[in-house]
Amino acid sequence: MAMAVLGCGISCRTSTVVSTTPTVDKIQQRGTVLVGTTGDYRPLSYREPETGAYWGFCLDVAGEIAKAMNVTVSYVPTSWPTLTADVLAEPQTFDFAICGITITNSRLETMDMSEGYLGNGKTILCRNEDAGKYTCQEDLNHPEVRVMVNPGGLNEKFARANLPNCTLIVFDKNEEIPNQVAEGNADIMITEITEAPWYVQNDSRLAAPLLDKPFTRGQIGVLMRKGQEDLMDVVNSTIRQMKADGTLKALHEKYGLQYAF
Repeated sequence: MAMAVLGCGISCRTSTVVSTTPTVDKIQQRGTVLVGTTGDYRPLSYREPETGAYWGFCLDVAGEIAKAMNVTVSYVPTSWPTLTADVLAEPQTFDFAICGITITNSRLETMDMSEGYLGNGKTILCRNEDAGKYTCQEDLNHPEVRVMVNPGGLNEKFARANLPNCTLIVFDKNEEIPNQVAEGNADIMITEITEAPWYVQNDSRLAAPLLDKPFTRGQIGVLMRKGQEDLMDVVNSTIRQMKADGTLKALHEKYGLQYAF
């Protein structure tokens, strides 16, 4: 797996992997924290295709975590279908993952997650002219409604579990799905309340009519393998400090996200 480096600026049941060497010591000796991230989830984690530069709300949080350890950040590409396998890989490919990862019981069975630093929930993007068609979840659950999702993540899982009658389209590149909807190649994108406003603000062809009525509620956190308690302590203490001193609220405002803490 290739690694992109940037200065401080992220199914199947798998057996648990436990580290034995103190993780923070290793990171500080290395001088860099290795951060797994998908780079396909604006405005949380995005990699500019032309320059390779990473930016986003979650990556700013990663920068604060790195600052707490006095190290820089190296971003390691991962993907939603391979996220669990990449976290548990041997040899270890990154220290933690951050890219808009929802805290779920299934993830906590085999991995660890931090305290939440961003509220989240499932919603939709559609074309502006179609916004009046979709007033609730059931309006999506019809064969004539083409619902597009990225593979391997919670969006696909949600659609398969809750929209069995829709026409489901699995599209490889998450960051391109809003444009697929805008151009009429799909009717609906299943997305999150964190992602939808960014696309609505940046593409006048799109709407998020159910933004204030999300289908689910949850929290986004940092994901890592079990046995890294010292690193988890640093991550959680950084998140708490960011909440206490206003840094997290400022980041919410920077990216146009709701602040719920």
